[in-house]
Amino acid sequence: MCGFAGYLSSSPINSISQSRSMIQAMTDSLVHRGPNSEGFWQNYPDGIVLGFRRLAILDTSPKGNQPMSSPNGLYVIVFNGEIYNHLDLRKEIQINQPNKKWFSSSDTETLLCAFEQWGVKQTLKRSLGMFSFALWNTQNKVLTLGRDRLGEKPLYYGWQGRDDKQVFLFGSELKPFHCHSSFSKEIDRNSISSFLRHSYIPAPHSIYSGINKLLPGHIVEVSVDNPEPKIYQYWSASASAIDNSNTLFFPDDASATDALENTLKQSVSMQIIADVPIGAFLSGGIDSSAIVSLMQEQSNQRIQTFTIGFNHKEFNEADHGKAVAQHLNTDHAELYIDAQDLLDVVPSLPLLYDEPFGDSSQIPTYLISKFAKESVTVALSGDGGDELFCGYNRYQITDKYWNKLQAIPPSFRKVMAKAILKLPPKLIEQLFNFLNQGQATYSNFADKILKGANVLSSKDTPSLYRRLISAEKNPDSFVIQGFETNEFLDFNLHAASKLDDLSLMMLLDMLTYLPDDILTKVDRAAMGVSLETRVPMLDKNVVEFAQNLSLDYKLRDGKSKWLLREVLYRYVPKELIERPKSGFAIPIGEWLRADLREWADALLNENILIDQGFFHPEKIRERWHQHLSGTHDWQHFLWNVLMFQSWYENFHENS
Repeated sequence: MCGFAGYLSSSPINSISQSRSMIQAMTDSLVHRGPNSEGFWQNYPDGIVLGFRRLAILDTSPKGNQPMSSPNGLYVIVFNGEIYNHLDLRKEIQINQPNKKWFSSSDTETLLCAFEQWGVKQTLKRSLGMFSFALWNTQNKVLTLGRDRLGEKPLYYGWQGRDDKQVFLFGSELKPFHCHSSFSKEIDRNSISSFLRHSYIPAPHSIYSGINKLLPGHIVEVSVDNPEPKIYQYWSASASAIDNSNTLFFPDDASATDALENTLKQSVSMQIIADVPIGAFLSGGIDSSAIVSLMQEQSNQRIQTFTIGFNHKEFNEADHGKAVAQHLNTDHAELYIDAQDLLDVVPSLPLLYDEPFGDSSQIPTYLISKFAKESVTVALSGDGGDELFCGYNRYQITDKYWNKLQAIPPSFRKVMAKAILKLPPKLIEQLFNFLNQGQATYSNFADKILKGANVLSSKDTPSLYRRLISAEKNPDSFVIQGFETNEFLDFNLHAASKLDDLSLMMLLDMLTYLPDDILTKVDRAAMGVSLETRVPMLDKNVVEFAQNLSLDYKLRDGKSKWLLREVLYRYVPKELIERPKSGFAIPIGEWLRADLREWADALLNENILIDQGFFHPEKIRERWHQHLSGTHDWQHFLWNVLMFQSWYENFHENS
C-alpha cells in the first residue's frame, strides 16, 4: 500500500531543479500513505516525472521500492495496492519464459512482467486485487493510469495550465496537486451541489474543475501528441449484474452455502498473505464476523481483531464484537471512546479527506484505524457485504412497502408527504413515545419518519432510489450558480433497467455509494495512519458469485444477507449474531447545538458565506437557526455544508 504522484508536461522540462523540488513536495504530501521510503523517476526531454511513497507490505526489502522499471526497459510504474494472485501470474509467465529470473518477490515486479507479456488490458483482466497505478511507456511516450474493479484505491487526474505550458497531473490524492505551480484550484460549483445531495462528490467528478476521478474498472491513456484522455473499461459491474443475474442454480440450500463459503475462503486465503503483521476489524456484525471466522479458520495462530466501543450504553456494540472474538478465540483488543474523543477528530477531517466528505462515520473509522495501527500494518474489513447481499435497510423497506405505496394515487401520496414534513421532529418523537408506551425504542425515529415522507411521492424505482440516498433533494437552490450533474448515475439507471428493483438498487450502490463513500472513507482514514485495509468481499469472484445469485438467497423471510448468514452460522452460534442492531450513531445533531456550536457558527458566519460566494447565505442561516431552535433536524445537510466550509478554510483560506 502506497501513494504516488506525478505529472506529464506538454513541453520538455527546462528547469530541472524546479521540477525536482515540485515532485519532492508532491511526494512529501503523501508521506502518510507510505512512511517507509520514497522514490523518483523522471525523463526531462519527454516531460514525465514520477514520485512515490512506500508502505512496504510484500517484499519489504529495497528490491520492492518504486518507481520500478520492467526488465526490458519498456515500462516504468508507480503502483498503489496489492495483486493477490500475483504468484499465480508468475507461474503463467514462467511457462512462456522458463528461464525467467525474478529479482524480487514483490507484486509490482509481477505486474510489470505481465504487462510486457500480455499488455495492460489483458493483465488487468487476469489480476485479482486492489490497485491504482501510473505506467509510462518509454517507447511510444504514452502514460496509462488504471484503477481496480470496485474502486478500493483512489486515482485523480487532469490537465492544468494554459497554452503550451499545460501539465497533466495525476496522483493517489489531491494533496500533491496543491504542490504544483500549474494547479489552478478552481472549485467546481456543480460538484458542490452533488456533494450536498450525496455527502460525497460522485465520480468521475472532483471538487476541482478539470480534475477527475478515474472510474473503477477503467484505464485512461494520454500523451503529449494525443492530449485528450482516452478512457477504456476492462471490467463492468453493470454488465456482470445484467448479463449474469439469477444464473446460479443449486440443488439445495446447503450446496449454495458450500459454494459461497468456498468462494469467500479463497478470497480470504489470498488476502491474509503479507510480510508484516495482519489483523481485522470486528464489530460483531454479519460481515466482519464472517471475514474473521474465515481468517481464523485458515490461520495456525490467533489472529488479531479490533473493536471500537462507546462509553454510552445506548450506542455501544463492542460487547458483540468481544463475544464473537471469544468464540473464535482471536487475539482481541478493544478501544473505548467517549464523545470528546470523537470531537477531537473533527478539526483533522479536512486533512484526511482532501475534498469535502460528509459521512460522519469517518470519525470512528479513523479512530479504529489508528488503534489497529498500533499492532498491525494490514487490517481486513467486512465492507461490501451490504451491497452484495441486500444488507441496507433501504432494500428491505423497498421490498416491504414499495409495491403497497405504488397502489396509492401519487396525488394523495404527495399530500401525505407535505403534511408529515410540516411536523417538527420533537413532536414526532413525542407522538411516537406516547403511542408506543415504551414497547420498543428506535434511534433517530423522527429522522427516519421525515426521510420516509420525502420518498412518498416517488414516481418509480429510480426516483425512489435517488430520494432514499439524498441528504438534500434540492441542492442547487443552496449553491450559487451550482447545477447538479448526475450523468453517471442516470446512465446506469437506464442501463440496468432490466433488473428487479432490489438488484437495481444494489448495483447502483456498488457503482456509486460503495466506491465514493464507503471505500473512500476507509482508504483515507486508514491511510491517514499508514494502515493498509483489505476487503475480501470485493474480490472479483465473490462479487460475480453474489451478482449471479437469485434474490431469494439474499433476502428471505425478511432476513437480509440470508446466504451469508448461513455461512457464518457454521462458525459462530446464531444467538451471537441474531440480535437487534442499534448501530454506532454519532449524535451530530446534538453536537451542533452544544459542543460544536461555536465551531459551526464561525464557519456559517453570514459575512464569511457572502465573501466566499458559494452558498446563498440566507438559506444556509435559516436552516442553521431552525436546527438550533429544534423546530427541524438539519444535521445531515448542515454537516455537509460544514465539511465543505472546513475543507475550504484549510485548503484555500489558509493556503
